[in-house]
Amino acid sequence: MEKVVRAPTLLSRLVKWALLALYRWKGWTLVSVAPVPRRCVILGAPHTSNWDFVFFLGAVTEMGLSPSFMGKDSLFKWPMTRFMHDMGGIPVDRKAKDKNYVDQVVAEFAKGDELSLVIAPEGTRGDIKGWRSGFYHIAHGAGVPIFPAWFDKATGQGGIGKGVMPTGDFAADLRKIAEFYYSAMPGHPKLAVLYAQAGITGDAKHD
Repeated sequence: MEKVVRAPTLLSRLVKWALLALYRWKGWTLVSVAPVPRRCVILGAPHTSNWDFVFFLGAVTEMGLSPSFMGKDSLFKWPMTRFMHDMGGIPVDRKAKDKNYVDQVVAEFAKGDELSLVIAPEGTRGDIKGWRSGFYHIAHGAGVPIFPAWFDKATGQGGIGKGVMPTGDFAADLRKIAEFYYSAMPGHPKLAVLYAQAGITGDAKHD
């Protein structure tokens, strides 16, 4: 069954216009962008503040894509239902016993030919011990590539690296992703746990 596409409401268009205007006003720039297909998972890292959402919304839109994101199904209840869908939200029921959130999002990919899903793989702005694997299982289950994207709030610059097609070997594929981030932001403290998780040290190779 194909995904039904409806024109966004006036409120949704105004909110998105305001966020994109804010993105342009901040003067943020994309300094490196790999070709990105219309069906993919885009990683947004490091996750340091709510400004990250504005940057990645603006960056992905600048690339001609319509970004989507996951949200708790409780956020999609009236009166926010239409607005959340208009903004690209995908409701996820994390309490479902018969279907976990990975299966739910994989099913969304099966509904159409276009879904650019932006995920913050850290899952939180707080301290973490490593990246969660949910983004990987979603991409692997949907058969779509993973694109590592970065944003440095200090410089106002960001970029997107080459896509990594998941092979089923999480450790090996995470290493490829981590190598890109290391080449882009080797000394960023928020990404130190990723480098450690992937076994990357100062002698890591650069593309």
